[in-house]
Amino acid sequence: MFAHSRNPLGQRHSLEEHLRSVARLAADFAGKWGASKIGHWMGLWHDLGKFNPDFQAYLEACETSPDYRRRGPDHASAGAVYAMDFWGLLAFPLTGHHGGLPNAVALKQRMHDKKDNVVIKEALRCAGGAIKKLVPDTPDNLLKELPERLQDPLRCEFFLRMLFSALVDADFLDTEAHFEPDKSSSRKRVFDFQGLWESFKAHQAKLSGHSNDPLNQARHEIYIACIQASEKPQGVFRLTVPTGGGKTLSGMAFALKHVLQHQLDRVIVAIPYTSIIEQTADIYRGIFGDEAVLEHHSALAAIETFEGPSNAEIWSHLAAENWDAPIIVTTTVQLFESLFANRPSRCRKLHNIARSVLILDEVQTLPVELLEPILDVLQDLVDYYGVTVILCTATQPALEESLHLKGLRNLHEIILEPSRYFAILKRVNYVISVHGEEWTWERVAAEMGTSPQCLTVVNTKKDARRLLQALDDPDALHLSTSLCGAHRRWVINEVHRRLRAGEPCRLVSTQVVEAGVDLDFPVVFRALGPLDRIVQVAGRCNREGRLTDEDGKRIPGRVVIFNPVDGGSPRGAYRSGMDEAESLLKEEDVNLDNPALYKRYFNRLYGDVKTDAKAIQELRRHLRFDEVNARFRMIPESTVSVVVRPPAELFEGPVIVDDLLAQICFRGGVSRELMRRLQPYLVGIYAKEVNRLRQAGLIFELCDGLYEWLGGYNRIYGLTEGARNPDDLIY
Repeated sequence: MFAHSRNPLGQRHSLEEHLRSVARLAADFAGKWGASKIGHWMGLWHDLGKFNPDFQAYLEACETSPDYRRRGPDHASAGAVYAMDFWGLLAFPLTGHHGGLPNAVALKQRMHDKKDNVVIKEALRCAGGAIKKLVPDTPDNLLKELPERLQDPLRCEFFLRMLFSALVDADFLDTEAHFEPDKSSSRKRVFDFQGLWESFKAHQAKLSGHSNDPLNQARHEIYIACIQASEKPQGVFRLTVPTGGGKTLSGMAFALKHVLQHQLDRVIVAIPYTSIIEQTADIYRGIFGDEAVLEHHSALAAIETFEGPSNAEIWSHLAAENWDAPIIVTTTVQLFESLFANRPSRCRKLHNIARSVLILDEVQTLPVELLEPILDVLQDLVDYYGVTVILCTATQPALEESLHLKGLRNLHEIILEPSRYFAILKRVNYVISVHGEEWTWERVAAEMGTSPQCLTVVNTKKDARRLLQALDDPDALHLSTSLCGAHRRWVINEVHRRLRAGEPCRLVSTQVVEAGVDLDFPVVFRALGPLDRIVQVAGRCNREGRLTDEDGKRIPGRVVIFNPVDGGSPRGAYRSGMDEAESLLKEEDVNLDNPALYKRYFNRLYGDVKTDAKAIQELRRHLRFDEVNARFRMIPESTVSVVVRPPAELFEGPVIVDDLLAQICFRGGVSRELMRRLQPYLVGIYAKEVNRLRQAGLIFELCDGLYEWLGGYNRIYGLTEGARNPDDLIY
């Protein structure tokens, strides 16, 4: 009996060998959380349906007819039926290891329909005759391996997810070893965390602790505090550090030492914005080398050369599939949507989160409406899967359990007196102008006109357009999601160039610039918004503390908070945060440099907004995996991707895009690699707009879910509906 058709070398894949290999791998993976024996039986049973003679005939047909395209007979149900005699819930990962974790109701019906199926019974009879030790000694033996916590429906749901991940990755890896042995061997790398730590120490020795400057001394103290805290037991830690305090490197110092202290497997850094990911990954690669750092996000284009991909590029691509790397830099969207997904490709990596240090950077950006399920899973990872979580930000949210939030338990502070460092690292003065008259966009433009170098951040793209029109400056720059990723990177580079050269530089932006983007303006204007957003954008003002007066004396930057007369705002938690911020900013002697203020702010916000607005927890309790996958979305409104051609005077975008579009037309579709290369030239538009835009002739469908943009694309505004008038922006 065989598991798969012949590989390119003409070799068959023994079914028994495949089952035992997957069982061994799944046992290793699940052993990280004490479920090795369960992982073994799950792996051994997952393809029992392939003992069905019809499936063997299907494999034969695939080999004799290369163009044979019929879907093979169901081979997942047999193992699920078999598991019902031992632990029925194993039917979820066994049934779903190709198609995805099903809902409980659908699975129950499927098992009812399949349990007496004569074909399945014959397959199981053949399996029993072919494989020795196919079952535990007694059914109770498997049940005795189950932890007591599985009586809690939420703990059980997540346990099944992790088993599913272990099975899917084990199955993928063994199948790959059969069909693509060279590819499989490229995965096998051994990384030495002691060596990574030595590289990190050598890097820090050149930077930290050599200056009596208050800023550098504060950064060094934060670094030392992180190293000392890393020796503590695993759990949840908070790293509350003001902008400029060096948390990118200090957080990594904690993580590396903690991995060594507790013999963990990897460090995962989850960041909310692609722009921060790219610069953070570059920092880490500069310290550890390219082959130690996996950068995993949708905007990462594949590198293609005439010589073909390098070994390092092959490894990076393979490691992204299951996160088998020592240091991973990814998005919070990728992390959490995978943790609540039900598809094999998304869940494959989950078992490699176990026994890791998970750094959540800019943790205040986690969506309030999904906080309860997010925090529940994080606590589960900490309690049962050997994970340590670090919550990093200057504006620390109140994520501990409280009246309005079922939050995290036993949080440990890495920095015991964060307020001290907020005082030392204070680089701006706030000017709060929300008490009296509201500002028109003309007034905002006039205020910007008095500052040759300034940044203004508003709440919506519509507001940015209005301000740019009022500013009437052809040299002004703009950042928003109406610009494709390559265009945004060009703008950021141009801002850096102008600021360094001392040239006029006025930038109007939406919230895309707020967290982590390395800009340094002397003056920042911020439209009234959520309190954490206001303070985050202050990190783009006098960022390096180098601002001086005419006599060379250091002075603070200026952050002006204004209330636009006809400004808009996103709905939901953003609007609620804006209202709470306005209330707090009207208090007498409010101090935006006091980290305790943000605890008050977030506690009030959590009382205003449902922290499980999509009822994810209730769906999880009833094992409705498919519906959880559909409802859990970090970005609530669905979008589709359109390919744009940035202006040729900015960079070679049009030439690159035309080449990629020609390849799509030639192939009649888009491959995964082509899609990755297109990412820098994509802009998202709301799915609800698609029909209107198609009727107007502004988009052309290239393939399912991917469109070519036929409307205007402006060098300042980005995506427009017509090249003539920026008033015609879509949204």
